[in-house]
Amino acid sequence: MSRAEPPAGAADGTGAGRDAGAPGAVGREGTATAGTPDAVAPEGTAAPDDAVARAGRPRWALGLFRSELVTTFRRWRTLALLGVLAAVPVLIGVAIRIETADGGTVGDGGGQGPAFFTQITNNGLFLVFAALAATLPVFLPMAVGVVAGDAIAGEANSGTLRYLLVAPAGRTRLLLAKYTAALAFCLAATLAVAVSALAAGAVLFPLGDVTTISGTRISFGEGLLRALLIAVLVAASLTGLAALGLFVSTLTGSGVAAMATTVGLVVTAQILNTIPQLDALHPYLFPHYWLSFADVLREPVLWDDVLRNLGLQGAYTAVFGSAAWARFTTKDITA
Repeated sequence: MSRAEPPAGAADGTGAGRDAGAPGAVGREGTATAGTPDAVAPEGTAAPDDAVARAGRPRWALGLFRSELVTTFRRWRTLALLGVLAAVPVLIGVAIRIETADGGTVGDGGGQGPAFFTQITNNGLFLVFAALAATLPVFLPMAVGVVAGDAIAGEANSGTLRYLLVAPAGRTRLLLAKYTAALAFCLAATLAVAVSALAAGAVLFPLGDVTTISGTRISFGEGLLRALLIAVLVAASLTGLAALGLFVSTLTGSGVAAMATTVGLVVTAQILNTIPQLDALHPYLFPHYWLSFADVLREPVLWDDVLRNLGLQGAYTAVFGSAAWARFTTKDITA
């Protein structure tokens, strides 16, 4: 019998026999199986099992990510959250339209309403900025907290987590897929607010050149590009919270408890960020630089706080993402 075709049941690198026809039955990843001299395999023979498994891993990983995205965005809860977020700009626009129908101004009648809001009647594009400023402190974080907090704990609570790990996904890849789905929701939620606000602003108010916070004017096209950049920055501002929610989700088997804890942490951080006596702590709280996107509407753009925000979110992602990985890869899965 040739060396290229060892008998069935021959010992592999771990000393245990394997079925030569079973796909993916290989030794440690990245090592050749003992007793199978791949280098001298006759030309035209089938690829070794480990090579086939390696070739199939990228396809399986992409399939896992795609499956998580589809599962996340098919849930009625996710669709309901996106619907509520999309309704907020419409309600703001209608309220401002009614308030200014008699020629009045937003706020107390002296033109001193909240930032961005006083400009909406002059340019509907400002409804995008106002809606993002209104939803970022509460609505967007709560929606992301629900999705991220339920990522692992929800599977455990429904009894499907154990079956997900039976497939050749691996805990690390599954965790990455869950986090990727949470990031996709961050972007989708932000775009839902921005697109809805743009549509409502175009219907209810005039569109035109944009007056920046610095007092200069830019074209509507450039203003639209800055609105898109702001939407991306707002989505990036939620990445640290998504990692925090994912970590909380690995600590419990109750989806409701994980969601409530994540939302509670958001509220706590927001409260701490408003206490003057804790000024030294504020720069380390994940919501501290959330509204820094307003600096994109200055001329020239001020990037200092924007970059600080991105760096802070990256730090939260690294710390709590690593903590989630350490917890999830070592815990006993019983559900």
